[in-house]
This record gives sequence, structure tokens and C-alpha cells, in this order.
Amino acid sequence: MKRAILIAATDPKVGGVMVFGDRGTGKSTAVRGLAGLLPPIKVVAGDPYNRDPAELDGRSATATVPVPVVDLPLGATEDRVVGALDIEKALTKGEKAFEPGLLARANRGFLYIDEVNLLEDHLVDLLIDVAASGENIVEREGLSIRHPARFVLIGSGNPEEGDLRPQLLDRFGLSVDVRTPTDLAQRVEVIRRCDAYDHDAAGFVASWKARDKAIARQLTKARKALHSVDVPTAALETMARLCMALGADGLRGELTLMRAARACAALDGAAAVGADQIRSVAAMALRHRLRRDVLDDTGSTARIDRALDEVLGTASQMQASPHLVAAE
Repeated sequence: MKRAILIAATDPKVGGVMVFGDRGTGKSTAVRGLAGLLPPIKVVAGDPYNRDPAELDGRSATATVPVPVVDLPLGATEDRVVGALDIEKALTKGEKAFEPGLLARANRGFLYIDEVNLLEDHLVDLLIDVAASGENIVEREGLSIRHPARFVLIGSGNPEEGDLRPQLLDRFGLSVDVRTPTDLAQRVEVIRRCDAYDHDAAGFVASWKARDKAIARQLTKARKALHSVDVPTAALETMARLCMALGADGLRGELTLMRAARACAALDGAAAVGADQIRSVAAMALRHRLRRDVLDDTGSTARIDRALDEVLGTASQMQASPHLVAAE
């Protein structure tokens, strides 16, 4: 889960992260901890949409603010999400003014939805549209507002409480499963850390400050190196073969796999995408894009691992046998 979130933070074009898992496994804690690892961004001072000064005239006053990580609560109304008429100004001054919503606050940041599989259908439809366009359009009460809403969508949910609509699931670039730890030492360590935080939150944060700074430096370095990471033709062919072997619909699987593998390489400090990066991200990029095979009752992750072994094995044989390549 943490690896997937860092990949999405390195390259927002990956398309966000969906986290399925048991209750009480730290899903929300991990997402909210992301804010402290991200480098601050430069915005137009006082702008409710966190716009980049370079996108405007470049002469506006600027400010440096933390990257927004915005929670979208389950009970949120549509007005609170997309924005609405500012009632106070309308009543006191007779002005029609727009009050920005959560989508405006999340621009250039992260929008986190806990229990996303319980979100109301009309909000799901709205999020699908905005996530696809990167723009929020509000036309109501005589207002016509259009503002940027480019954010990384992170959702979490418990599969036992209902399925996520396929249209929304497809908008998440990566999908991961989080299960309750079964290792005794790991469970004890989790309890110990939670207790330490409860007793002295400031001291606990201070004890992990150096580690947090190291991850922040790694993330900043990966963002700068991202576009210089090479994706060889051989790697692209491996990704395409894998998606074909798994019967993944469309080409979104390959695109996400390529972007995630490149971000993974940047985080690893590698100059090019190789088999290690493809193997590292394949399951999280493809597991939610596979059709259910009634003749194969193994999990989607197991199917991907099996296909990876076959595809990477074939690629190795082809590289070692140039006559085979020429014959094909």
C-alpha cells in the first residue's frame, strides 16, 4: 500500500490508488501520513483553487503551502463536494458568489475517500467525470463556474461492505489489498507503536522525523528524475505481452503499467525500467482490470504472478536466442 501511494505521488498520471482491506489495518493512517512527506507547492496567494502562478499571468502574489490532502466524508452533500452559491453573501450583500467545495481544495493534491464503495451513486458519477476531465463545472442558481480539479484519487474500503462500481474502479490506476497481519512480532510492534503515540504524540513524531525526511528526499528526487527514466522497447513489449496473456480489456492496463513501472524505477534510482520494476507493479496495476475466469478459481494476483513468470521467461529465452527472434 505504501509503495503504491509513493508511486502515485511520484507520477500523478498513474491515476490514484484503491486500497481494499480489513478494518483497523492502518489504511487511513497511511494516506493521511502522506501529507508530511510531500514537498510544498507554490500557489497564487489567496486563491481557493491552489492554482500554479505559472498557469496565470506569472505576476500574481505567491505563497508556499503544503500539498492538500482532502478527506471526502461519506455524508458529504453534492454542494459541499462541487461547491455552491455562497448563501451568506447572497443574503447580506445580494451578491451571487461561488463558495468552492472539496474538489477545489483538492486541486494539485490528493482527494481521499474512506469507504468509497459506500459512496452514493450520484457522487460516484460526478467524481468519474471530474477525474477524467481534470475540471469541475458547476451550473446552478444562476452560477456558471469552471475551475481546475486535478487531483490524485485515493480510496479505501472493505469488500465485505459492498462492491465498487466498475466505472469508478477503472479510474484508479493502482489497486492493492491490505490484510490483518498474521505475524506475531509484527502485531506486537504495531500495538507498541500505537501505545507510544497515545502516550507522547510529539515525542513519537520526533523519533521518526529522520526516517520521514529520508522518504521525502527520495520522493523529491524521484519526481525530478521521472522524465529521464528510459522505458526500453523490450520493456514495453513485455508489458503488452503480459496484458495480452491476461486478457486485459483496452490499453489502459499497459499505460498504467508503464507509468507505474517508470515511477517505481525513479524511486529505486534506476536509469531504465527493467523486469524488477515490471514485476513490482504488475499486480497493483492489473489486478482490478481482469475479467473473472470461471475456469480458474485462483486469485487475480496469483494469475498475474503466473503470467509474469511465463512472459518474463519467454522474453529471456528470446534475448538468449537471436535465431528465434529472427525466425519469428
